[in-house]
Amino acid sequence: MSRKNLVMKLSRVVASLGLMYAASGTALAQETFRVGIVSFLSGQAADSFGIPAVNGAKVLVDAFNNGQAPAPFNKKGFGGMKFEAVYVDEAGGATKQVQELRNLYDREKVDAVVGYVGSGDCLAVAPVAEEMKKFLILYDCGTPRIFEEKSYNYVFRTAAHATMDNVSLGRYLKAKNIKVDNINYINQDYAWGHDSLKDFQLTAEQLFPDSKTQQDLRPKFGAGQYGTEISSLLSKPASITHSSLWGGDLQSFILQAAPRGVMRRSQLILSAGDHVLPGLGDKMPDGVILGARGAYGLMSPDTALNRWWFKLYEDKYNTIPVQAPYRMVQALLGLKLATEKAMEANGGKKPNHEQLAAAMKGLSWESPAGTIRMVNGNGHQAIQETAIGRTKYNPAKKRVDIVDILRFPAECVNPPSNMSSEEWIKSGFKGAKC
Repeated sequence: MSRKNLVMKLSRVVASLGLMYAASGTALAQETFRVGIVSFLSGQAADSFGIPAVNGAKVLVDAFNNGQAPAPFNKKGFGGMKFEAVYVDEAGGATKQVQELRNLYDREKVDAVVGYVGSGDCLAVAPVAEEMKKFLILYDCGTPRIFEEKSYNYVFRTAAHATMDNVSLGRYLKAKNIKVDNINYINQDYAWGHDSLKDFQLTAEQLFPDSKTQQDLRPKFGAGQYGTEISSLLSKPASITHSSLWGGDLQSFILQAAPRGVMRRSQLILSAGDHVLPGLGDKMPDGVILGARGAYGLMSPDTALNRWWFKLYEDKYNTIPVQAPYRMVQALLGLKLATEKAMEANGGKKPNHEQLAAAMKGLSWESPAGTIRMVNGNGHQAIQETAIGRTKYNPAKKRVDIVDILRFPAECVNPPSNMSSEEWIKSGFKGAKC
């Protein structure tokens, strides 16, 4: 072979290798971490819950991809990978959500799914993700049954369940010396409503043993009209009226009940009420006792991380973040840290579903609402601190403020890892640290 031909061949080989290296580099530079994000984008739960949650995800995704989140979340994207979100509407019922979940894993090829507000949806999708051996974070749904009835390897919930909400309500009433002679209930007729009702009834038996259940009203999810229930509440007003209504149902109930004087004749207590305050404004009566399912919104702690998050959301959407975006952000912060932890153990490569699950199990991290610890459900269920307060309209700021706030440590209002919620409450809150 002539010297000229040899040089030409070597040049072609070098050029080919260069193209291969450039293509490889481009592929690495463009590698993404795809996350399916599921929440209500339509229906009665969208305006006050689903869309604010997705808005929280969108503003945080941008901050991640631009490397603008504070430490330890300041690594660009997810360990250098671009975060790409695929948004799915949770409306349509459990059967539809099971199919949507399968589509996210099989067709969209997502690396993880974060989603679900409805307890019925969570109970339906969790076993499917486990069967498929795919990583799933439940970011909100409240039923304690998820990890108390089954054990999972791939499924996690990054927020406390509804037992915390109802135990903290009871502790608030006790601490404030509020009379609880008899109790009316209005809770939705499905898993979330049933579990919330049971947890508060059991809590009342411990803290107010002489109190009596008076009315137990169970409207359907999405009922929207509560004239019959309001008439029943007015016919036999109780010391307190407990409700776990949420979303559009809660908004409708407040708008229909307040003009008829329900809140003047009975102390209304809401286990998950803060998310409707921006929409209701001055239509929300003063003095309603409510929780936010965590130390969220105007009951959140004064920390650097929370101040950053609160301003980021408020500046973008011209409204304050409440329960839904807080729960979404703490899920995504945990997912980011778990992903980067798994990458370190995987030589810097994108982790698979098994590696993600191993990294998330038992993880703890700081969120805008305080410390999140995956300690229950064999390291798959989070506990966190919470807060309860009263509504008070602020005409200067044209918003509902929350006043007379009490805070409760996680170990005070969440069951320990070795007891179910029902067992723990019936034991007199054994081991609680308040």
